[in-house]
Amino acid sequence: MKILIRNAEIFFDGAFVRKDILIEDGIITDIKREISLFSEAVDFDMNNCFVFPGLIDVHVHLREPGFSYKETIKTGTAAAAHGGFTTICAMPNLNPVPDCTEHLDSELEIIKKDASVRVLPYASITVGEKQKELSDIEALAFQAVAFSDDGVGVESEEMMEEAMKRAKKLGKIIAAHCEIKELVNGGCVHDGDYAKEHGLKGISSESEWREVERDLELVRRTGCDYHVCHVSTKESVELIRKAKADGLSVSCETAPHYLVLCDEDLRDDGRFKMNPPLRSRDDRDALIEGIKDGTIDMIATDHAPHSAEEKSGGLQGSLNGIIGLETAFPILYTKLVRQGTITLEKLIELMQTNPAKRFGLGGGLEIGKPADLAVFDLHSEYTIDPESFLSQGRATPFEGESVFGRCLLTMVGGVPAWEDKKGVLL
Repeated sequence: MKILIRNAEIFFDGAFVRKDILIEDGIITDIKREISLFSEAVDFDMNNCFVFPGLIDVHVHLREPGFSYKETIKTGTAAAAHGGFTTICAMPNLNPVPDCTEHLDSELEIIKKDASVRVLPYASITVGEKQKELSDIEALAFQAVAFSDDGVGVESEEMMEEAMKRAKKLGKIIAAHCEIKELVNGGCVHDGDYAKEHGLKGISSESEWREVERDLELVRRTGCDYHVCHVSTKESVELIRKAKADGLSVSCETAPHYLVLCDEDLRDDGRFKMNPPLRSRDDRDALIEGIKDGTIDMIATDHAPHSAEEKSGGLQGSLNGIIGLETAFPILYTKLVRQGTITLEKLIELMQTNPAKRFGLGGGLEIGKPADLAVFDLHSEYTIDPESFLSQGRATPFEGESVFGRCLLTMVGGVPAWEDKKGVLL
C-alpha cells in the first residue's frame, strides 16, 4: 500500500521544511520537495499543516491489568494516538505488578491484542513495589524498557544501590520516583502559600529533592544509567544540572502541568490533585529554565487516569493523578511556543528526539524507517473538553482552556491510529 502526504511542513534533520512524504508498506521510502501523486496511492493533502515524528511519552499509566475501571490498554493507546503519540512507556503499578516474567507476559499479551500505538512496559524495581526484595531484574531485562517503582520511592539506600548495580550490568535504565514518604507526611498540596491560606497539610520540596540527592550519589558509585521521573522542584533541577556537569549518566523529565501551572492556580478540585503536587512559581520558573538549557531532557505526561468517584473528593479526598495524553502537545504549544518561551523545534526535541535517544526507542522521519508520525494543524483553535477524550479518565486542570494545535492524523507503521475525519483531506 502506498500513502502520500503532501503540502506539509515536516520535521526533518532537526528543522521544519516543506516536503512530501511517500510511505510504502508502512516504511518511509521518499522525502522530497514534491512527489508525483500515484494513482494507486492514498493521498493525504495536509494543506500547510505540520508533520512531526510520532511523539514519545516515557511515563504513562495504562492501568491494565488490574485497574481497567480507570483505563485499559485499548482506551489509553487510543488517547495516545489522539494526542499524536506513537510510542508510550507503561508504568508498572499494576495488578499483578510486572516483577517477574510471568506477570510481565500477561501485560504483554494484552498489549499485543489491544494496543493501537507502540507500548513498551516498565518492570518494577522491587517485588510488588513493596520495597522488601528486588524483582527478577536479570530475567525481566530483555522485555522491559527500563525499571521503576513509580508511585513510590525506593527508600532503602542499600536496595537502590543493588538495583543500580544490576541494571548497570544489563545496560538498563533505573527510572526513579523520588519521594520520601515520611517527609510527605500526609500532605495533599505543596507546602506553600496556598496550603497555609487554606489550612491544608503541605508536601515539602525536600520530600523530592532529598531522594534525588541520595540517588545521584549512588549513581556516582555504580555508574548506572539513571532517570528522574516527574521533576517538580528547583532544588532537583539544580542537583541534576550539577550531576550532568560532573559527567554522570543522568536524565530527567518533567510534566506539562509543572511547566505552565503552579500552586497559585490551585482550586479545591480533584483535577488539581497530583503527585508531586503543583509547586511554587519559583519552582515552575526553574523548570522552564531547565528545559531551555538542557538540564531537563524531556517532557512526559504522567498520564494517570482515575474514576470520576476517585477524583470527586477535592484536594484532600481525591486520589493523586491527572490525565495528559490528549492535552500535552496543545497545552505546551499554546503556553510555551506561541508565547515565545521555547521554539517549536525545541518542543519536538523534548517530546520525541530526546526520549527516543535516551531510552533507545528509534523514531524520526527518515527514509527506510517505519512511518510513525503525527500531523497537527497548528492554526486550529479549540476548547479542551474532557467529554471529547478517548481516555476513560476525565480529570484535567486544563478543562475549558482555549488551545492551538489539533492532531489530524497519527500513523504507526504507516497505519492510521487516529484520524480527524473533519480535518484530514482524503
